[in-house]
Amino acid sequence: MIEISNITQTFGKGRDAFTALRDVSLTIRENEFFTLLGPSGCGKTTLLRSIAGFVYPTAGTIKLQGEDLLTLPPYSRPVNTVFQSYALFPHMTVAQNIAFGLEMLNQPGAQVKSSVNEMLALVQMTDMADRKTSQISGGQQQRVALARALAPKPKVLLLDEPLSALDFKLRKEMQIELKRLQTETGITFVFVTHDQEEALTMSDRIAVMNEGRILQIDAPRAIYDHPAERFVADFIGETNFLEVDVLSVEADDATIKLTSGATTTARRADTNSATGQATIAVRPEHATLSDDASALLRGTLEDVIYSGTDTHYHIRLQDNCRFVVRKQNHPGTMEAHTVGHQAGVFFDRGVAQILRD
Repeated sequence: MIEISNITQTFGKGRDAFTALRDVSLTIRENEFFTLLGPSGCGKTTLLRSIAGFVYPTAGTIKLQGEDLLTLPPYSRPVNTVFQSYALFPHMTVAQNIAFGLEMLNQPGAQVKSSVNEMLALVQMTDMADRKTSQISGGQQQRVALARALAPKPKVLLLDEPLSALDFKLRKEMQIELKRLQTETGITFVFVTHDQEEALTMSDRIAVMNEGRILQIDAPRAIYDHPAERFVADFIGETNFLEVDVLSVEADDATIKLTSGATTTARRADTNSATGQATIAVRPEHATLSDDASALLRGTLEDVIYSGTDTHYHIRLQDNCRFVVRKQNHPGTMEAHTVGHQAGVFFDRGVAQILRD
């Protein structure tokens, strides 16, 4: 659907120049929920605005189904945008807000009415059609903004952190709603967020960005379980980092030696085939506590944090590094480990990920 090639975006000149995007290339598939994920200032919104036509890149090309988008003004591009602020007309009703863009396109009245009714049903707001948007909740306003953007049936819908103004519970509900809308309409969604949970929940694929570059593109599970770089592993979820010696490499796996002297296997990044010193990432839920003397790692339990569904165990290892183990809580189970307890740590062969330099 969208092919972005070697996009660079520089603002300003001379000493004041700032490069927001650095030779970015990616392909977004048709009918895909694609997410640009990264911290504030990483370039994700600039990239989204480049697709919309609000920013013209310094270099590179953007094509939509083979057509060069950079030759088209924003109003001629078959894309619509939902902004962080919904920009609804407070003096208009819900139905009038949805109809506004269609009327600006000079669509016949009967067609506008039919499209509005279709969108109201899609976002489940038929019974609120005649309410002013100033009289509905934040979550309902977000649905109206989505319906207005979807009504002209764009080929691509761009969403710039549209859930950030909602409270936690409503944001969780709207994550499911957004994915439902994307599936039902079949429209390609390009979603911008700094919230890792949002990205993991809704996306077909995620592009993790930092400092104007794309570090990794993959499915949510692959991004989470097999991050290629330390930034990706650290930014998405909680993880443990350990320094190891890579003893040998075979196919996608490597034999590693931990600081404790124990050996195990780890998955390696595609470009990392060298032996020698390296860093691995181990997710807390992929490790377990044990009193077994043959544990891979040993240390002192410094803290036990109960968080409802899980308990987090913070261990100070013998090499003075900190390691976290997360265990899901089950009804009726008693806490077997206490602060000050000498604990061992196990993790299965292959769950550790060797990180790219």
